[in-house]
Amino acid sequence: MTKPASAHAALTQLRAPLSEPLFVRALSLERKRAERSRSRFVLMLVAAGAVARPPFADAPLARAVPAVVASTRETDVVGWHKEPGTLGVIFSELGAGAKEAILAALRAKVTGVLGSVLRPGELESLTLTFHWFPDDWTGDEAGPAITTLYPDLVERGQAQHVPRALKRAIDLLGSAAALLVLSPLLLLIALAVKVSSPGPVLFRQPRIGRYGVPFTCLKFRSMHAVNDPRIHLEYVKRFIAGTVEPSPASTNGKTVYKLTNDPRLTVVGRLLRKASLDELPQFLNVLRGEMSMVGPRPPVPYELEAYDVWHRGRLLDVKPGITGLWQVSGRSRLSFDDMVRLDLRYATTWSLALDLKILLKTPRAVFSGEGAY
Repeated sequence: MTKPASAHAALTQLRAPLSEPLFVRALSLERKRAERSRSRFVLMLVAAGAVARPPFADAPLARAVPAVVASTRETDVVGWHKEPGTLGVIFSELGAGAKEAILAALRAKVTGVLGSVLRPGELESLTLTFHWFPDDWTGDEAGPAITTLYPDLVERGQAQHVPRALKRAIDLLGSAAALLVLSPLLLLIALAVKVSSPGPVLFRQPRIGRYGVPFTCLKFRSMHAVNDPRIHLEYVKRFIAGTVEPSPASTNGKTVYKLTNDPRLTVVGRLLRKASLDELPQFLNVLRGEMSMVGPRPPVPYELEAYDVWHRGRLLDVKPGITGLWQVSGRSRLSFDDMVRLDLRYATTWSLALDLKILLKTPRAVFSGEGAY
């Protein structure tokens, strides 16, 4: 029979904090589980304010760890978010309470536990932060808490440093060459837009880039300068929700998920949209590092508001692009969920060879005009 002391030691060992690699893996799995089940969780971080000096066992964070572990449920995951300076706890199964009330209760509980085991003044040397998932993508410059809630994606990006540097070099050379070679065509399009309707030549639109950070996307203006954006807003929200019936295309009889008769378009703009020439100024976005030659299409902010949590994955691993797997695989003939699945497949299987394959397929997709409206 196991002695009580041995049983206690075994239980303590079982609840010992996970190592950093295991905790990052657990956080990734919990994030995916929450996306599928549309549930919520809180990531709490307890960070030391300074690097501990010997003896480490007497450091405030070292003495706080057993107390934090003892105060958590068996279903909570405790481990090192950044070893040995930041302890993490994943609180799942939060129930239906309000976000503010749950966060306040967690903070009060953990603060009380730490206050009971630390010496006077030591609690102030630790920093407690609470991160809610799904995190708020508000469209501000900070974007979501990538390094905190998505450390696995940061590590993956660092592991792909050389391929991503080559991708950036290709983006710079390709976009610069395209702007130079196509400069006569760009001037002709600019003139056609200017004389066909009053308004600016370029249309500047807020878009959401990688990690939810906004940027200004450039296009040749294809619509009348004064128009009602609610037409597109309402359509997009229904399209993302899956309540839009595909429309029959006027040329080949195939159905498409697109506003095929948008009254906001000018005559010249309709031709530009059909040939995808309105997107040529985005080579400037590529030069500025906001976009890539290949990647998911960047959404406008009101599209992001209608996203399910799993839809956001298309904006996490890679920069948005001028062309992508969606554009060469059916374009507007695909539903929104199918488009996101293609973007997620591209993000997880990305390689320079795949980029080259997509770039070689793009001219055919453009010249065929399928799915472009």
